[in-house]
Amino acid sequence: MAHERPARLIELPRAPEAIELRHLRAFVAVAEELNFSRAAERLFLSQPALSRQISSLERLLRVQVLRRNTQRVELTLAGEALLSRSRSMLADLDDAVVTTRSIGGEVDERVTQLTRPLAEAANDLDEFRAANEALNAQFPVPAEIGMRPVTAGGVPSLVFGRDGGAGRPTVLLAHGGGYVVGSAYGTRPLAGALAAAAGASVLVPDYRLAPEHRYPAAVDDALAAYRWLLERADSPADVALVGESSGGGLAMSVLLRLKAAGEPLPGRVVLLCPWVDLACRYLRDDTVHPEQDGIAQLARINAERYLDGHPPGDPLLDPLGVDLSGLPAMLVQVATGDFVLHESRLLVERARAAGVDARLALYPVATHVFHIYWSFLPEAALALEQAGAFIVGAAEPDSAAETYERPA
Repeated sequence: MAHERPARLIELPRAPEAIELRHLRAFVAVAEELNFSRAAERLFLSQPALSRQISSLERLLRVQVLRRNTQRVELTLAGEALLSRSRSMLADLDDAVVTTRSIGGEVDERVTQLTRPLAEAANDLDEFRAANEALNAQFPVPAEIGMRPVTAGGVPSLVFGRDGGAGRPTVLLAHGGGYVVGSAYGTRPLAGALAAAAGASVLVPDYRLAPEHRYPAAVDDALAAYRWLLERADSPADVALVGESSGGGLAMSVLLRLKAAGEPLPGRVVLLCPWVDLACRYLRDDTVHPEQDGIAQLARINAERYLDGHPPGDPLLDPLGVDLSGLPAMLVQVATGDFVLHESRLLVERARAAGVDARLALYPVATHVFHIYWSFLPEAALALEQAGAFIVGAAEPDSAAETYERPA
């Protein structure tokens, strides 16, 4: 007869089903920092939001895990017991996720299939432009987001937002494409997702592209669109400037131009996997994944097309080599396997050294501008949620990139 496990006379209580991972991650951060302010920065949360999570956890557990007053934060005995077990559980969970991804690989394979036509067309500019538009056309736009055409400072543009984009735009998004491909219309999935995440209307200028229009045509157009948007804002502080890939470099050029001219700066800046080093000093030797050398070589070609002999060390083109003091609060999001990872780190380091409130959020993804895959890539959806919260100054959502790096 098979040995049967004896039935329990008393069922041990289970963990309340309402306890979520975000509660435990918040608790571990506070327990390790013993400081709500530092823990909030580490998690990219506002202090009130972090306090709500801890209070919610204690209410669900029906026990106090932290003692806090105006002078100090310390663990209770119950908190010490929870900390050791939570660390172990979260580590096991993270390991399970990494293992599952490495075995499955469906998302990576899907991204590879989507981008393969783009890579194959890279040697012919017309085909490359068409492939870029076709790639973006495969992604959805949030159902509640519409668009309308405008002429912003003489620049053809599109506004994305609720009610058909009828709202007054407060966010300017500079699209990527190495300064040679891309369009406002092609950017609609990303612009729509950003508009939904921020709850704001987003202006995307159709700036002129190289090699037909070399530097400084793109900067001139983006600057004209920014001034148009600023004229319609209640305050410069209400305006956000966002750039993805080469659009991140374009956004930095706009900021440096505005600073040099003494013009009003936006309230916030968000850079999505920014390519800011037109001298291409960090694209090969420091890339995390050497197989991305093809992307690095294409970046060099596009830099030459855009600059047309203009020195990449021009102070208005090289944010890694100039004084960044006085710039607005900045959030830089980048994938850990992105070929622009190193220069993104350097940009944040230089900005922090200049006194700028600059934050770096890293995501465990191995693709450039992973944000465009928000419809099926959890890290992308999370990053856009974080970017939207930063734009509106909420310093939330409740969870963010696990490897978020805060200022020292």
